Amino acid sequence: MRWPTLPFLTPHRPALNLALQGGGAHGAFTWGVLDALLEADRFAIAGISGTSAGAINGVLLAHGLVQGGPAAARAALSDFWSAIGSRVPFEWLTVGEDDALAFNPLARLMLQWSQLFAPHELNPLGRDPLRELLAEQLDFTALCRADAPKLAIAATHANSGRLKVFDNAALSLDAVLASACLPTLHHTVEIAGEPYWDGGYSANPALLPLLADARCAADTLLVLLAPRQHARTPRQRAEIAERAMDIAFQAPFLRELDLLATLQADVGTRWWPGGGVAGRIARARWHLVDGGPVLAALRGETRLIAHLPFLERLRDAGRAAAQAWLAGPARHVGHRSSTELRALAGANA
Repeated sequence: MRWPTLPFLTPHRPALNLALQGGGAHGAFTWGVLDALLEADRFAIAGISGTSAGAINGVLLAHGLVQGGPAAARAALSDFWSAIGSRVPFEWLTVGEDDALAFNPLARLMLQWSQLFAPHELNPLGRDPLRELLAEQLDFTALCRADAPKLAIAATHANSGRLKVFDNAALSLDAVLASACLPTLHHTVEIAGEPYWDGGYSANPALLPLLADARCAADTLLVLLAPRQHARTPRQRAEIAERAMDIAFQAPFLRELDLLATLQADVGTRWWPGGGVAGRIARARWHLVDGGPVLAALRGETRLIAHLPFLERLRDAGRAAAQAWLAGPARHVGHRSSTELRALAGANA
């Protein structure tokens, strides 16, 4: 079977996959990374794997590319994050700025109160501004076109803990919302009668789907948000709970990195790795834009602060990180890896 040729895969633009991590409002860093990549227009995006905020960024990117190319994708991302950042008056709920940004006492009280109730008790009608906003921006039929990048959107089956990956054909508004569904904040998303929660519990993001599909590129850029090494051990109750959540969302991704590193090393010892998935694993090349160093300085609660000036600050940091990558390691795309999976998987050992 011959796959259709993607029209935006041209000889002067090497093909590149994107693996986009989740992180709530910190996903604005990824917005900046993608904005810089689209502005440079040096690579054709063949495949996108995303979880939670990474899923939203990835779907908006793919939708924009199909609808009007890089300029339309940049506009789609900007429209979404600008709208999200303008819906809640966070200036009434926060104190400090830059790395010292935090919720004020009123907001902390509201958060503590919300933890005493399930989302269906606090929001019985299930009103979801995120659903409304994405419904305004996305046409999911367009993502099924032959010229759309391959999508792999991760969600977690709530009753089994198993990873569910939604591809272009299965993708829907509910699937994107499921990928970003924190069950303490949002109603469980049901798809075909099955309950789903945030994809971060099972993959953040999933990498194997990018290697299993022949339409995807050999090169994958990891855009990571979660710090892989923390400077200190938490002591306070809230800090411990926050760190436990960080570990839960990092563990599946670190395990997959380690697995892929092991498989690449094993297949690489063969004189001919062959075709299929094994061959694609052997030939896979990896690259990295790491938001961890920037985001590690922020309080974990800032993942919930979708205030436009803060989001724009993260966007600018993401743009700067992507521009540094474009000025250096990006030259290796199509030739060799510029980061090592084993080193990433063992960075916090």
